[in-house]
Amino acid sequence: MSERFTEEELENGRLLCAAPVEFVLSVADMRQLPAADRPEICFAGRSNVGKSSLINALLNRKKLAKASAEPGRTRQLNYFDVAEGQLYLVDLPGYGYARASKSEIAQWTKLTMNYLQGRPTLKRIFMLIDARHGVKSTDEEVMDILDSAAVVYQIVLTKLDKLKKSDQLGISEQVVAKLKKRPAFHPVVIETSSVDGIGLPELKAEIASLI
Repeated sequence: MSERFTEEELENGRLLCAAPVEFVLSVADMRQLPAADRPEICFAGRSNVGKSSLINALLNRKKLAKASAEPGRTRQLNYFDVAEGQLYLVDLPGYGYARASKSEIAQWTKLTMNYLQGRPTLKRIFMLIDARHGVKSTDEEVMDILDSAAVVYQIVLTKLDKLKKSDQLGISEQVVAKLKKRPAFHPVVIETSSVDGIGLPELKAEIASLI
């Protein structure tokens, strides 16, 4: 995958993600959103897709994204300032979480979708998909909304280390073939493992290219 990026682009990504990172706030209501004064990217995905682990590995922190696992924050938008004001990274609530009440699911789904459709500085959504399970119907429901709102999303496959080498072959091509007709789909899939570090340099470079 690194062939997609020059050494300079990979280094820009490394430097960006090695810069200071601070948790800013958890947003439970659209009125709490910070000023739209810098580029934003966000990470979305089903519950248990490995989102917190990937964010921590990406930003070289051990417990940065643990805030999203604390009571009261799991269903909010968690904002992180990256590189002293260069970028907001937004950790979205996991969707497909069956153990919450219907009213709770409806509340945080509305918050998330309002954010995704109405944030002018949102550059890209990185949608995380467990490499072992592929694209699920709940993922496609979110994609339907993003397609209608013309919000670009890029697939990041997680937990690649849990697949046999033979099962990894062609996995990205399968995802592209499945989603290529979707209007807001960015047709480059990034394969990652927060355990082995696979794909992290490329994901960092991709993020840096957006600011």
